[in-house]
Amino acid sequence: MTLGTQDARTDKVRTFDPAGVVFGVVVPILAAGLGVMAAYLWKSRLPQQIATHWSGTEPDAFTSPTTSAWTLAIVIVLVGGGCSAVGALAHALLIMRRTMLMIGSTVVGLITVLQLAILSGQLDVSTVEDAEVPSWALGLGTLVGFAVGILGASLLRDYRERTPATSPPPASLPRAEFDGPIVQRLGAGPVAVIVLFVILAAAAAFTCWVSNSWWPIAIFVPVSILPLSLMRYQLVVDESGIGVRSFGMAAFDYSIDEVTGASVREVDPFGDFGGWGLRVKGRGNYAVAVQKGPAAFITFANGQRLTITSDRAEEIVGVLNTLASRR
Repeated sequence: MTLGTQDARTDKVRTFDPAGVVFGVVVPILAAGLGVMAAYLWKSRLPQQIATHWSGTEPDAFTSPTTSAWTLAIVIVLVGGGCSAVGALAHALLIMRRTMLMIGSTVVGLITVLQLAILSGQLDVSTVEDAEVPSWALGLGTLVGFAVGILGASLLRDYRERTPATSPPPASLPRAEFDGPIVQRLGAGPVAVIVLFVILAAAAAFTCWVSNSWWPIAIFVPVSILPLSLMRYQLVVDESGIGVRSFGMAAFDYSIDEVTGASVREVDPFGDFGGWGLRVKGRGNYAVAVQKGPAAFITFANGQRLTITSDRAEEIVGVLNTLASRR
């Protein structure tokens, strides 16, 4: 499959994705341990009670460094690690694993950098009331966590079971000549993307003005990239199979050997799938529903179904059935 990053058919059956275990489990645990270690190493240079919360520029909540460190370590593991650990589940939907890993890693990065900034900012202070809120750490931590999440997501592999079909699609299903790969952009148009980008940028700029700081811009980057990546997709159908990409990475990747049949259906994204975009309705029933109208409904030998709304649904369906019949 031209869109796939690997041929998973040659892989052994796995329960956990090694890259997902590293970035989704090990990294959050190490990040949590880093904060605890810093608190103990710096304990002699820190006040007995450090500032942990600010009202405006004035600290209004205090606790011991070790208590704060252990509390944030638990939050990092349970919240950030809880999200990113989904990336380790080898048989879960690949796009879901990648999205959850990016979200979880962003949370881990944000809390870890903020925690270290709070501790380092209060080393050798004469009075804790003079401690300043490290607002810059919010932006830096978000960027660091998101970058780690993207790296981890790009290394995840699709270990789902690939079952070859044992018979061609039924003769009653439509056929079409294959004249070359079908490549199509799906989802929101350029105008919608620009409008969303402008709205998010305006919100970030306003926050920068109110806070008199640059950190909202750093948070703006991942906050804008994540929703934008789920608004636009690329569909490719060729002799090797069918694939859908999101954010430059494979969301779905099926070889032509797995296709048992394809047909055209009329789809209402909200009525049929409860929403717009990449949807899951029941076990193994997926959809890229980005418009109301015709859709290619494709079934696979492992029991999964994929619905893709497209103005070229008839062509996609015909080509898939033709290619599947040739195998």
